[in-house]
Parts: sequence; C-alpha cells; structure tokens
Amino acid sequence: MAQLDLEWLLVFDEVYKTANVSSAAERLGLSQSAASTALARLRTHFGDKLFVRTSRGMEPTPYARQIQPLVLDILDRLNRAKGGRASFEPASAARSFRICMTDISEVVLLPGLLDHLRRTAPGVRIETEIISTESGRRLEDGAVDLAVGFMPQLDAGFYQQTLFMQNFVCLAARNHPRIGERLTRKRFETEAHAVVASSGTGHAIVDKTIARLGLRRNVVASLSSFLSVARIVAHTELIVIVPGILGKVLATQEPVKLLEPPFELPAYAVKQHWHERFHADAGNAWLRRTLAELFGGGG
Repeated sequence: MAQLDLEWLLVFDEVYKTANVSSAAERLGLSQSAASTALARLRTHFGDKLFVRTSRGMEPTPYARQIQPLVLDILDRLNRAKGGRASFEPASAARSFRICMTDISEVVLLPGLLDHLRRTAPGVRIETEIISTESGRRLEDGAVDLAVGFMPQLDAGFYQQTLFMQNFVCLAARNHPRIGERLTRKRFETEAHAVVASSGTGHAIVDKTIARLGLRRNVVASLSSFLSVARIVAHTELIVIVPGILGKVLATQEPVKLLEPPFELPAYAVKQHWHERFHADAGNAWLRRTLAELFGGGG
C-alpha cells in the first residue's frame, strides 16, 4: 500500500461514483489517458479488474464494492489531516455537475442557471437527467450531484433545502369556446382533460385532491412530459392543470390562458436535495448556494 498513489484513489472514487472514466477525469481535472493509466495501475496493484464495462457504464466488481468504503475512509482522513477540504474557485474551476430535475425545471430554471454560470463560472458544465425512481440511488452513488423538484421519497441520508413554494393553475386555449376568464367546478367536470404524470412535479397532489373531493375528470390524453402540453391545449379544447411557474412561461409561448382551479389545491415545496456523503464537498456546496441565491423564494 505504500506504493499506492493518492491520485489513483481519487480516480477510483470518481469512477465508482460516475461509472465513466471520461467523467471521472473531467471532474478531477485530468486527461482521459491519465485517468485510464491510474485505473490500470489500480487494477495491477489490487489484482482485480475493479470496474467492468456494461450497458450502464463501468460497474464495480464485488472486490471494488468491498474496498470502496475503505478508499472513502482513506480520502476523508487525508482531507482532515491537511486541515479540511480543498476550496472551490468558480471563476477558474473546470468541472461538470449533473443535476437531476424535472422537464419543468429545464424550461424555467435551467436557462437562468446557465446564464449565471456563463458570467461567473465559465469552465463549469451542467448535465441534466430527468427525475426517476433511481434518482435517490444515483445521488447516493455520486452519479448525480443534486436533485431539484418535489421528491418526498428522499428522507434518510439526504439533505434538503426549500427553494420556493409552488401552486397549481389550469391552462386552457385563449379562444376556448366555453371557458371565459373563470373556470367553474361544473365546467371543470364537463370539459375534456389532458394530464401529465411526471416525477418530481407534485402531480400526485392533484390526483389525491380530486379523488378526496369526489370530482369527476374526463381524461382523454395522458402525457409523459410537460414539453408539448401548451401546444396541445392551444390547438384543442382540452384543459390541463400545471404548476404555476410553468404556466406563466407557457402563456408567453402559445395562445393559452391561466385560470384559477375551481377548488383549492395545496401548495408544495420545490427543493434541492443532496446526499450526506457530499455535504462537505466544496463544489457541491457552491452549486447549492448558487441555486439558492438564484431561485430561493421563487426568484
């Protein structure tokens, strides 16, 4: 072990988290060849392949899973021995962050974040993926740095911070023949609806409220994402319930109007989530502060 290079352990940790040698190299500021060389030396040192290429990326071998907690402990002890973790300087940093978010956040939050980074952290890259049932595990593994949305399923082992509260609005075509500036409960039950079942958006709140109130909803279109919903509503007589922050953006893009729902729908908190393993990581902490400053309170 005396011959084991610290950089090799850092490469092991990043490949374990990202399942990708190129991503590991980029996060460490190394060339891909340097990361590959470090991985080859690790394999020789331990006498094990450590990571095997699969359809899901570089999957750890049983032996790699066995030693991973030890590697993390060594890196943590070394960080504490030198008086704390390295700082993160956004103006000069060259690092990629992966954020798990909803398609709504990609439309309404991501442009503001990217514009801010262009001016303050030009070397920082953002990758996104849609929230799914695997998001918690990917946060824990380090494959994802942050998750932004409505994710009440994340509890033990995760930190969370509320960015803003979100409400719901109804969306209808601006020239809808039967709906004016007010939507009644009777009209809500009579008209045909589109629904969007997208993870991390609080849609379950709508379903539960409608069921609790005993309301009828004539659903004729079930959509997997919000990206097409404004155009569908604008060119049909369908109505749909969407988060208010998205509704305001969509009303600037298509001839649709926003209406108050004819019954009370609870507001919900849009939060950012991260795993406790990366709570003290300087880059992760900087990204969290940036999102809170940009969007905290709805800004």
